[in-house]
Amino acid sequence: MGAYIRNIVIEGPDARALATFYAELLGMKIIREDWLVVAKDEESFPRLAFDENPDYQPPRWPDPAYPQQMHLDLHVDDPEKAQEVALRLGATRLPDLGGSCPVFADPAGHPFCLCGAGQ
Repeated sequence: MGAYIRNIVIEGPDARALATFYAELLGMKIIREDWLVVAKDEESFPRLAFDENPDYQPPRWPDPAYPQQMHLDLHVDDPEKAQEVALRLGATRLPDLGGSCPVFADPAGHPFCLCGAGQ
């Protein structure tokens, strides 16, 4: 069938702020301005795209009444440095629930994990 993931779309109250956060965190760039899309370059997949919703309600980790619905597991070469960068960019460390990778929330509250080798 030849299918692949083209975009992972993330909703939030400020699409540009989220696109900037993930571009800097992942060492990527915003490759489309009309619909904010972040990628390594024009040919790379998957990409992150951002949809603005002024009525967005963030998940509340780990409250099942406000579920995460999805999260990103990001592989990083240097987990300690990646955690420092994430916090500097506005991420929040979330409570450890016994998983193998530390969990953070992006500036809009979406959970993501920063996983190193072997995690």
